[in-house]
Amino acid sequence: RPPSGPAGAPGVPAELVRLAQDAEAELERQKELLRQIHRLSGAWRQRRRRPLPAVAATLPVPKPSSPPSPSEPVLPVLVLACDRSTVRRCLDKLLRYRPSPQRFPVIVSQDCGHAETARVIASYGDAVRHIRQPDLSDVAVPPEHRKFQGYYKIARHYRWALGQVFRAFRYRAAIVVEDDLEVAPDFFEYFQALLPVLRDDSSLWCVSAWNDNGKEQMVDAAQAELLYRTDFFPGLGWLLLAELWDELEPKWPKAFWDDWMRQPEQRRGRSCVRPEVSRTMTFGRKGVSHGQFFDQYLKFIKLNDRFVPFTQLDLSYLKKDEYERSFLPRVYSAPEVKVEELQGNRRRDLGAVVRLQYRGRDAFKAFAKALGLMDDLKSGVPRAGYRGIVSFVYRGRRVYLAPPQDWTGYDPTWS
Repeated sequence: RPPSGPAGAPGVPAELVRLAQDAEAELERQKELLRQIHRLSGAWRQRRRRPLPAVAATLPVPKPSSPPSPSEPVLPVLVLACDRSTVRRCLDKLLRYRPSPQRFPVIVSQDCGHAETARVIASYGDAVRHIRQPDLSDVAVPPEHRKFQGYYKIARHYRWALGQVFRAFRYRAAIVVEDDLEVAPDFFEYFQALLPVLRDDSSLWCVSAWNDNGKEQMVDAAQAELLYRTDFFPGLGWLLLAELWDELEPKWPKAFWDDWMRQPEQRRGRSCVRPEVSRTMTFGRKGVSHGQFFDQYLKFIKLNDRFVPFTQLDLSYLKKDEYERSFLPRVYSAPEVKVEELQGNRRRDLGAVVRLQYRGRDAFKAFAKALGLMDDLKSGVPRAGYRGIVSFVYRGRRVYLAPPQDWTGYDPTWS
């Protein structure tokens, strides 16, 4: 009996399966192109039917593809790719949901020199810009880090790719994603609305699409518009300004760049914005981390499926002073409960919002583990935490896992 192909059907050659997948993806792209043509032609017909004022009759009619105005800055998406031909899944969603190719150019930076992945990227033609990291050599690493060679190559690739975006192409901001991320329908709306928030608040240094504790049963999907400040660098779809790259590039690490970002020397007391419901999800179980956290946490992260018009919302509450004036009283006015009460089957009325207080690293980790949160700390900062407070939903109830109200700062030894 012939072996099964990758799609699980007996006797189906791998090449035939690949061709079928490519054909299906190509059909999806053609459908999206037709939808765009219909939308533009509909807008053009409406414009022709609408009477023009006499004084405007001699003015040129703006084209749908006109360049962005200064009020609509260009915000590129940098996709870091290597040897995953499944980058197609990432790119298909980005291109499907982006509202404008001019305002949101997609740049795919490829490391590794993987021919099949390069072919997939090239199949998108002018819809994306394909750049290639030129140095594919092994990185000199300490003997004890030989098994971490992949992390060194990733850090080298990030440095080169971000250098291209901010130095060669001279963009003033960029959204960074990796090739194993799928984006939500309002991904671009989210970042477009938060770009001015990031620019105007020096206490922020990034905007992330990711909630580390965003498993479906731990978020309030009905409040997909909820945003938070967090002291933890989430990554996994994040926005940074050119000014931050000016600061980070000279000291960029040789490996483990994301944990390096979480050190006090880089964070410098600044926070990121993160959503209640993630605007990215990862489908990349295989990678240099060998699926660390994937089976336990990452594959359960809920991807937002409801479009939120963030650009029409007042997001001024995210400014540090205003945020702390509302968020901290809300946390510390919530009634304190014990973890056993949260977990118990007794129907004691605990209220819709409660607080679980921890003192010390061991208590935090014990509570987090008991409630299904990610319990690791980086430089003493809990994932998704702000001033030590982690907000999540447990059995339909809003819970704040919080330190005492006289909290004075993170202890980097809690790692």
